[in-house]
Amino acid sequence: MKKIVLSVIAGVLAMSVGIAEAKDWKKIRIATEGAYPPFNLVDADGKLAGFEIDLANALCEQMKAKCTLVKQDWDGMIPALKAKKFDMIMASMSITDERKQQVDFSDWYYRMPAQFVAKKGSGLVISAEGLKGKTIGVQRETVSDKFLTDNFGSVADIKRYATQDEVYLDLTAGRLDGYIADIIVSRDAFLSKPEGQDYEFVGPQFSDEKWFGEGIGAAIRKEDKDLTEKFNKALAELVANGKYKEIAAKYPDFDAYIRK
Repeated sequence: MKKIVLSVIAGVLAMSVGIAEAKDWKKIRIATEGAYPPFNLVDADGKLAGFEIDLANALCEQMKAKCTLVKQDWDGMIPALKAKKFDMIMASMSITDERKQQVDFSDWYYRMPAQFVAKKGSGLVISAEGLKGKTIGVQRETVSDKFLTDNFGSVADIKRYATQDEVYLDLTAGRLDGYIADIIVSRDAFLSKPEGQDYEFVGPQFSDEKWFGEGIGAAIRKEDKDLTEKFNKALAELVANGKYKEIAAKYPDFDAYIRK
């Protein structure tokens, strides 16, 4: 009889804990890098800005949630999510099979090919022979890093950086022959700036799902499937009511890469 009573008490306690831990997602902490314009950046006033920030704010309004944006270095972002330092990542993270082993992803909210950038007139050829002995920069632990390593790691000298801005600095300092990154990032954060006027895109655009995944989505802990569902519902509603397209329209030539 005592065992039965103890079993019942244990069951009630377990249910109580479950109820206590149940989340209504009225408050959501969203991490972003703040160093990947035009998707996420820190503006002149020291505030987070960019497409993903605008989208995050609209999604939170749609979900009727109070959201806190957290600036987090790219390195260690997924471990920090799993350690519950925040609830979601919106930092231009590609949805890949490798990452899906650790976290769940929302539906994609933009897609973007990658392309190499080099000095004008450099004659850089994007092939195993053309990159042989060349020093190529990339932001580490990105899909571009994976692509570069798998395809040219045996011939090129790959330099990996914590942020994309560090890549630009070493390129203009003459320490790199080129780099690879998302095309809109390169265009808006480098090629359109005075420091990028002597540089250009070279070679083809790359978007093979083997390396570049299914698009960019929000990373969410596997146990928080209700949050993933809530996010996806809100995203679909923003697409349907035109708010999503209104946000994307603020960013030039972005229409080809968004949801329709």
